[in-house]
Amino acid sequence: MAMLFEHSMKKKISLKVGLLGLVFFLSGCGAYNFSGADIGTAQSFQVNFFQNYADQTPGSTIVPGLDRDFTLALQDMINNLTSLSLTGSNGDLLFEGEIIEYKVIPMTATSDQRTAQNRLTMSVNVRFFNRTKEDVDFERRFSFFYDFDAAASLTSVQAAAHEEIFERLTQDIFNASLGNW
Repeated sequence: MAMLFEHSMKKKISLKVGLLGLVFFLSGCGAYNFSGADIGTAQSFQVNFFQNYADQTPGSTIVPGLDRDFTLALQDMINNLTSLSLTGSNGDLLFEGEIIEYKVIPMTATSDQRTAQNRLTMSVNVRFFNRTKEDVDFERRFSFFYDFDAAASLTSVQAAAHEEIFERLTQDIFNASLGNW
């Protein structure tokens, strides 16, 4: 009977030590979360409106609402992957920039010299400022593309193209600014 009691006590002590170790491990993770975001001591973020200056790049076009849609996509990405609060001014983290390229170019041709596939490319210039850790500030260009059949019009693939391009661009911006792996 004493042996059973001793074994039970050892199990309880092991469980307590294990839980205590888990608590120390998790507290050691500091401001990291499951997305891998390193927000440090920041509590808020701000995403300024990304103006669409794509028409200043040869071959690029202006798409109405692209600037609003991209700005919202970046806000949503950060909001969904961090515990930061979105603010309209004085955010601890500030994202700003402009859309600098939005164009379609032919990518592949058929044997009779017709375009078989087009590529929509979107590029944004991003400035990131971290008011709690200024040595990580940057200004950088991010770009991604979406390939589609040349027989399809841009308007017919635009929703799917924007979804894929926005997902990749916002993920790349997130990783560059907060993804401190």
